[in-house]
Amino acid sequence: MAVRDRLRRLTVEDEKVLRLVGRYMGTLASRDLKARCADGLEHGSETWAARKRDLTAVSSSRWAGSVTKSTHDQWALARRCLAAYIHSLEAGIKTLRHRLSLPVGEHGSKRAPGGYRSKGEWFRKSRRLAALQVRHAAALADWQAGRVRVVRGGKRLVNTRHNLEKAHLTTREWRDRWEAERMFLSADGESGKRFGNETIRITPDGEIGIKLPAPLAHLANAKHGRYILACTVTFQHRGPEWADCIGANRAVAYRIHHDADRDRWYVTASWQRPPVQTIALDAALSSGCIGVDTNNDHLAAWQLDTHGNPVGEPHRFFLRPVRNGRSPRRADPPRLDPPAPLGQAGRRPGHRDRGPGLHAGQDPGEARPEQAVPAADLPIPHRETQSPAHLHGRRARPRDRRGRPGLHLPLGWSALASTADHPTA
Repeated sequence: MAVRDRLRRLTVEDEKVLRLVGRYMGTLASRDLKARCADGLEHGSETWAARKRDLTAVSSSRWAGSVTKSTHDQWALARRCLAAYIHSLEAGIKTLRHRLSLPVGEHGSKRAPGGYRSKGEWFRKSRRLAALQVRHAAALADWQAGRVRVVRGGKRLVNTRHNLEKAHLTTREWRDRWEAERMFLSADGESGKRFGNETIRITPDGEIGIKLPAPLAHLANAKHGRYILACTVTFQHRGPEWADCIGANRAVAYRIHHDADRDRWYVTASWQRPPVQTIALDAALSSGCIGVDTNNDHLAAWQLDTHGNPVGEPHRFFLRPVRNGRSPRRADPPRLDPPAPLGQAGRRPGHRDRGPGLHAGQDPGEARPEQAVPAADLPIPHRETQSPAHLHGRRARPRDRRGRPGLHLPLGWSALASTADHPTA
């Protein structure tokens, strides 16, 4: 689970400290990623510990742990992307070989494609097969050697540097994006620590404190080498859940990043939800279950066996809304009446047969009271209504609510009976 909020009202000193810490830790992250890529498949716990010790000497143990974990995740992601690339090349090579082996113009089927339509297309696809085979051999060699190709900041942003005019960017704007993407201001959470994080700590009041690396400890404005930002943060989305996590000292990871396009700073909080205790479906249905039908004014329930068949008699729970005297539209929470058996003949559970004429608590099997409003005073369903004016100012014709003309003519036997020529007239 991850939520994000903007850091508002940052001072000039706050932005300066964030940039210095982000650039410094980004440099260390780049060096660590280079060392990890150089290890390749020979990486192990010893090399990991050696890299972490080197980073701890120039930052802190917690910053070193966050950097090495981020490096390993980035290397593993590049490794998975390389495997997916190899599989896509193999699928393309297989399809090309199959279609090239068929005669030109042969039709395909639903299960397999046919041959190519012309000799020119066959020749172009043969060249395409040779290119894919060269790419597959190079990718397979990288996979076997444990070599990955990673760019901190993104390969797309690197290629944009050579096409600034097409991207409508200046050199300074591209440099700001590049530095913002290569900053490192991320800290993993720790369970049992105060507010779930010791490196980047956010209190329930929204105060943000950052543990500065050792070379930048002179910039601290609080005890123990910490820098407290002048702004506060409030997570509007899932704020109570985040507050529960830090209140119980559960691990919460934070990441501070800069949006160079809008010149804004953001902080992202992420945590993992505890696993929910569930039971198997067979165990839940061992004693049967209850089927509930929700209606406007009552709940219909029936006990079901393990096969879904009803057992015994159904029950209906009526809801009585109690109106509050202060406001006619406000109602208290509904109350449940005692269960009443539904054994009436010709009725099924959950039958919606309560109309507006029934009062609360009345049995649906009772006779309905007479209509209190005379028929002459009821609204006419086919009355013409004025439709809104046309967009171009033209007055629209009045239309019927059902989209039909408002003219009604008697038809059938009643129409013949109203004429003077009919024998019955």
